Amino acid sequence: MINLQDKLNQFNQLKKKSERLVLIGGAIIAIGVIIILILAQQYNENAALIGFFVLVPGVIVAMVGGVEFSKLKKRFKVEVLSTFFQEAIPGTNYSPNAGLSQPEVYSTEFLKRADRFYSEDLLTGQLDDVEFRSSDVKLEERHVQHTRNGTRVYYVAYFVGRVFKFTFNKPFDGYLQVLESGSPLSNRGFKKVELESIDFNKKFRTFSTNELSAFYVLTPDIMEAIFELERRNPGRISLSFTGQELYIGINNNRDTFEIKMFTTIDQNMMEEFKRDLLVIKDFVHTLKLNTKIFKQI
Repeated sequence: MINLQDKLNQFNQLKKKSERLVLIGGAIIAIGVIIILILAQQYNENAALIGFFVLVPGVIVAMVGGVEFSKLKKRFKVEVLSTFFQEAIPGTNYSPNAGLSQPEVYSTEFLKRADRFYSEDLLTGQLDDVEFRSSDVKLEERHVQHTRNGTRVYYVAYFVGRVFKFTFNKPFDGYLQVLESGSPLSNRGFKKVELESIDFNKKFRTFSTNELSAFYVLTPDIMEAIFELERRNPGRISLSFTGQELYIGINNNRDTFEIKMFTTIDQNMMEEFKRDLLVIKDFVHTLKLNTKIFKQI
């Protein structure tokens, strides 16, 4: 049976092949550009065409290397990370090419509908009787710019990060959102709630359809837990309690579980992947989702 280090060594060797193609292609492109500049300056534009005949093969070689690396990233997720995650949190299912659906993401009620929607790296499973679903999500807004030369359409990302959905058999009475920025995006009649913690009120904006339930859930311990989660997870964090579900969004401009070109896949990288996975366990235990804290007797 091949151990993890042997598997990493195999992928590093394959990765070097695609990286080599990118480097060779880049070098050929650079030579082609230099030839174009020299010939165009000393002779004429027609002579500079020679440089293009050098440049084009370089572009092709670099593109082949890039395509090979993209295929390798997908293989790594399926052949290495799937098993690795199973060992870290038994029962975890990892589907690299799938993600949370649009209805799931917009059920957070703190993320507005996007003009372009991307979702991948789906994680599902159950931990301490709490079901979880999580994926990377990228949301983009369409912009139109009118210029003298015509109309330019471009897209701007307003959310790049991870969205988590936790389901537990301890219903919350009403709807509650704790947001680092923004406001609820629904017509449920949310009202802003000022909690007893001045520091919490400065850092987060709290909205609820039931003010009493907000005080019941956001105890000093839970507020401190949210503070701690925010400190351990850089980026803007948002939480939405909805019935038997808790949605968490971390807008951190990160694409998780990705190997990088020209960076060795080693134990440190694998530990980083593991830490990103264990954020799920961190949320469940720190927010006490596996207790009866949200069930009023």
